[in-house]
Amino acid sequence: MNRCGRWALALLVALSPLVGAGCASTDPPPPPEVRTGQPDRGAMLIDRYGCGSCHTIPGIDRADGLVGPPLTRFGSRSYIAGNLVNNADNLQHWIADPQAVEPGTAMPDLGVTALDAQDIAAYLFTLD
Repeated sequence: MNRCGRWALALLVALSPLVGAGCASTDPPPPPEVRTGQPDRGAMLIDRYGCGSCHTIPGIDRADGLVGPPLTRFGSRSYIAGNLVNNADNLQHWIADPQAVEPGTAMPDLGVTALDAQDIAAYLFTLD
C-alpha cells in the first residue's frame, strides 16, 4: 500500500468511531421519578379510585380496563395524554385535574387530592 493509501486508511480508522456515534440512536432518559411519593400507597390508591376499571395497570388486581390506554411501561413513555411531557409535575396535574389539562377528555375528574396524585404518580413511574 502506498503512502497515500496508508494515510487514507489511518484517517478512516480514526474517524470511524465519530461516524458511528453520530448515527447511533439513544433512548430518551426516563421521566423524573416522584421522589417524595410512596409507590406502595399509590398502588392502593389506584385500586381505591377505581383506575383499573378504565386502564390496564400491571401489578394492580382487576386493573384490566379497556376504556383508557394501558399504563404498562408508563415510566418509559415520553408523553401523557398525547401532549404533556411525561414528568412528575405534569403527571400529578393530569391525575388530579385532567379536565383542566385537556377539557372534554374522557379521563374523569375523580377528586384525587394532590398527595394522592403524588403517590399514584410514584407508582406509575415504577412501571418501566
